[in-house]
Amino acid sequence: MYFILSKVLFLFAMPVFWAFVLLVYAAFSKKYKQRLLVAGIAVFYFFSVRLTVDTFGRLWDVKSANVKGKQYSSVILLGGFVSEDENGNGYFNGASPRYNSAVKLFKEGTAKHILFTGGNGKLRQSKFTEAAFVKDALHLWGVPDSLILLDNKARNTEENAKFSKELLLRAKLKPPYVLVTSAYHMRRAQLLFEKNGLEVLPYPCNYLEAENFDTGTVIPSAEAMASWNIYIKEVIGYIVALIR
Repeated sequence: MYFILSKVLFLFAMPVFWAFVLLVYAAFSKKYKQRLLVAGIAVFYFFSVRLTVDTFGRLWDVKSANVKGKQYSSVILLGGFVSEDENGNGYFNGASPRYNSAVKLFKEGTAKHILFTGGNGKLRQSKFTEAAFVKDALHLWGVPDSLILLDNKARNTEENAKFSKELLLRAKLKPPYVLVTSAYHMRRAQLLFEKNGLEVLPYPCNYLEAENFDTGTVIPSAEAMASWNIYIKEVIGYIVALIR
């Protein structure tokens, strides 16, 4: 129930929803029409430019731990970088740097094992799981089954942490573990893993913010709005994880 509720309620937290509400309210209001119109436009502009979302991203994103020159029992790779097409086949999406970063750590010898956690996070479940796709992808890179730990049940970050702990304890792999996920997701992921008693070192990737400022950062764009939606979801998730 909580899984479904979290998916639905997030829609009401999206900036475009509140900008739309303010503009609709302005259309029918006589007393506060001008104020509501200005507020609606201001909300829309604030959440549609890269300047604001990039600034927030630099404050929110967690810095990477220094893992070079050391070896760890396992890298924990969080799902979310594989999508399912209309035919039920998997493909790498925009979050694929997660996979690339984890494989690189393994190939360099920084991690002895790769633990992947991710099932099917859709409201309408299908037989497709990220874990099956990732297992095949790791085989293509020559990673043997003996060095792969797979969780195909997790639907969200909380379950990622729970099921990863079970696998690590069963395999008797000692901490700390290198945690790989997108930079915007790392703060919430690290919190949940630590609340589950796992000592993890953050290794973020897939940064959303632009490296340099340019005139395009103050021009409204759908890309900026989409990035804000991601960060707002993470902030809400982090607060919920903090108080639960």
